Amino acid sequence: MTEFEFVKSSYSGGDAGQECVEVARNVHATVAVRDSKDTGGAILRIAPEAWTAFLKEL
Repeated sequence: MTEFEFVKSSYSGGDAGQECVEVARNVHATVAVRDSKDTGGAILRIAPEAWTAFLKEL
């Protein structure tokens, strides 16, 4: 199984203590999102189409 390769979202703040998310798009048919302060925690898996729709609302 391919592991997610997370990168910090461009929508996240740069200062420590701010709310930050990491996003992985390297796995086919899945966008994964996690809390950058809890990298061992839950991973939200989203269909790419739903992720695109979400970004359009920002």
